[in-house]
Amino acid sequence: LKNFHPHSIKIPGDITLGGLFPIHSRGPHGVNCGELKKEKGIHRMEAMLYALDQINSDPELLPNITLGARVLDTCSRDTYALEQSLTFVQALIQKDTSDIRCTNGEPPIIRKPERVVAVIGASASSVSIMVANILRLFEIPQVSYASTAPELSDNNRYDFFSRVVPPDSYQAQAMLDIVKALGWNYVSTLASEGNYGESGVEAFMQISREAGGVCIAQSVKIPREPTAGEFDKIIKRLMETSNARGVIIFANEDDIRRVLEAAQRANLTGHFLFVGSDSWGAKSSPITELEDVAEGAVTILPKRASIDGFDQYFTSRCLENNRRNIWFAEFWEDDFRCKLTRPGVKLDPEKKKCTGDERIGQDSSYEQEGKVQFVIDAVYAVAHALHNMHQDLCPGSHGVCSNMDPVEGRLLLDYIRAVNFNGSAGTSVLFNENGDAPGRYDIFQFQMTNHSHPGYHVIGQWTNNLRLNVREMQWSGGDRSVPESICSFPCKPGERKKMVKGVPCCWHCELCDGYQYQLDEFTCETCPLDKRPAPNRTACRPTPIIKLEWNSLWALVPASIAMLGILTTIAVVITFIRFNDTPIVRASGRELSYVLLTGIFIIYLITFLMIAEPGVVVCALRRLLLGLGMAITYSSMLTKTNRIYRIFEQGKKSVTPPKFISPTSQLLITFILISVQVFGVFVWFAVIPPHTIIDYEELRPPNPDLARGILKCDMSDMSIICCLSYSIVLMVTCTVYAVKSRGVPETFNEAKPIGFTMYTTCIVWLAFVPIFFGTAQSTEKMFIQTATLTISMSLSASVSLGMLYMPKVYVIIFHPEQNVQKRKRSFKAVVQAAKSLTEKQNGDMKIEPDRSQ
Repeated sequence: LKNFHPHSIKIPGDITLGGLFPIHSRGPHGVNCGELKKEKGIHRMEAMLYALDQINSDPELLPNITLGARVLDTCSRDTYALEQSLTFVQALIQKDTSDIRCTNGEPPIIRKPERVVAVIGASASSVSIMVANILRLFEIPQVSYASTAPELSDNNRYDFFSRVVPPDSYQAQAMLDIVKALGWNYVSTLASEGNYGESGVEAFMQISREAGGVCIAQSVKIPREPTAGEFDKIIKRLMETSNARGVIIFANEDDIRRVLEAAQRANLTGHFLFVGSDSWGAKSSPITELEDVAEGAVTILPKRASIDGFDQYFTSRCLENNRRNIWFAEFWEDDFRCKLTRPGVKLDPEKKKCTGDERIGQDSSYEQEGKVQFVIDAVYAVAHALHNMHQDLCPGSHGVCSNMDPVEGRLLLDYIRAVNFNGSAGTSVLFNENGDAPGRYDIFQFQMTNHSHPGYHVIGQWTNNLRLNVREMQWSGGDRSVPESICSFPCKPGERKKMVKGVPCCWHCELCDGYQYQLDEFTCETCPLDKRPAPNRTACRPTPIIKLEWNSLWALVPASIAMLGILTTIAVVITFIRFNDTPIVRASGRELSYVLLTGIFIIYLITFLMIAEPGVVVCALRRLLLGLGMAITYSSMLTKTNRIYRIFEQGKKSVTPPKFISPTSQLLITFILISVQVFGVFVWFAVIPPHTIIDYEELRPPNPDLARGILKCDMSDMSIICCLSYSIVLMVTCTVYAVKSRGVPETFNEAKPIGFTMYTTCIVWLAFVPIFFGTAQSTEKMFIQTATLTISMSLSASVSLGMLYMPKVYVIIFHPEQNVQKRKRSFKAVVQAAKSLTEKQNGDMKIEPDRSQ
């Protein structure tokens, strides 16, 4: 008898509704039913009976029609519930009675089973799914008061299923909105194995995938029959992604409690931030003695109200006035912890005997179960559908007319889906096209610290959108700042996100280095050539443009040398003009001397053009004068040395003077040599007109803060060398002639001073090349090269000026007595000198063997 449970409750009526309630819990292995469920079972079932009483006594709703009921116990087991629910479809199964005969030969009288028009229930989603599969075959509408599995929203598979509670997909959406409102983007999920837990988590994951912005670190399932240590393993696994402090939990009360216990054992109090589904809700049983671990937990519960009329009804129930509830005696014993005397059942001596005078709520604790409101609303939804159907099909008829006998299930379903009335809590009851009720949730947070009433506190609501009062929230230890549950912290300005493959909420921050700036949160882009990154690397800024400034040391030194040279050159020219007809000036070859001095002056002048701010005119003058000054100087020197060499070479052979040794011829040769340089420059002008450029590549070191654009003329290092190359050829040729003429007597020519000039100049320019090209990688390349070039040119000009003209000026100014006409040299004298020089060289060769002995 211990495991025997009565079959069902039958309440007579014109129209019968079915009822499915978990009166008992799931039994142990091999037994269908276990212990009585007082709240989830008896409270909910009594709520249906209460609703039927209210409807039957309401003259406005279904007048002259009494609603009856057939209430079954599901024992919280889907397979058992399926067997029980066959009771509802018996009337619809056509039985073959042709082979049944009465002994007296009369046709048999077979009692027709009652016809159930709609079913209220079930409670667990797994039970509702199982029952819905059979009820749809017989087109019996079903209205659940507690099943929230998202898959029941599938109108193709569960087309006769409706519910007055919102599906978990709404709950999952509300939970996702809470996660986003708290600024979390990296959470784990925890589900009890079974339809409720798994489908709830699946709905949360699917919605989060579609919405984006939230990633699932771990999705852990709690087995239906957990082994010892299972929950410690679950906590350990959750800690593998410790950044995901937020834990979305769709689990039953027992599993929630054991998760909290495992977290406490692992000394992780305050680490996990739980967001619990309606299975946690505002219940105290999962968190009793685990308040520290649960503090800060955010939970969700369908918005509901306590129905005062039901409280009055239920607390007035007793053994005498509630005989229709066949499980009420069992409830009485359980609630008052006493024992009723029954025939044949021995009284347990440990338990007191029930008197029958006990009162619910006085002699026992009583709190209305949370889903009572929804049970009442489910019954009323069917009642309103039947009322509307009766008005349409049986207008003016008292009682059930032939059009509603039997009630057509598919038509009734349409009426159920169309209802819209104020429910028991004052909120509207209606269904969408999938038979789901609108989502209305209260959001709670379990708070302990700084509270006169520790416990669950309402911190927001969700009705299709979230209203959350974050300022009223507090976390572990009373902390009011919202804790973080994110995979990666935001990158700093100038850093790009390098995503972790497969986890869109996790990334590594990489600095945009070198000349890169942050284009967007995922991309570093190199700045254009004329720009460099801003200090925070979020944009590019123009690169500063520089030029050689006059106040720079690189400009002052060459300019000072050049200025000194110009003044000296002017002084020499003035001296030569002043003493133009004196023997020394005339002997030096006045015409070529003035040309040579003009060249030296231009060489000094080019320093100022190289330092001046580049422009079209400055660039044109640089091109023209850079090589021209040297070309004039070395063309003049070459003409002089060539003339001396030719005279003395000719003197060795004959007494006839060589051609083109007159001053006019000398000038003509010089200008022809100069014209080659001028022609080359004008060809250059024609091919590439002079213009300025800003060179951003020259000063682009690894540190972009040091980057500069250099305003310069369009003259590359090679073009400068090419411009000077003709002058270098003249210089080398002049040096060769100076070497060849080194033996000519001093009284006849300037060959030796020119020779010394050329040797020194060659040394200066040999030093120039490695300095000029060796600074290519220097950050001050332009300044060094400009200074090197100008100083080298000024030195070569100074060498020419000093060796060729300073001795003459010295004599003219300080020893005028030496500036007198000497014996006029005829070509005959030159011939004589040349012959004596040849004889001397031959004599030296003859004596040489004697010295060696």
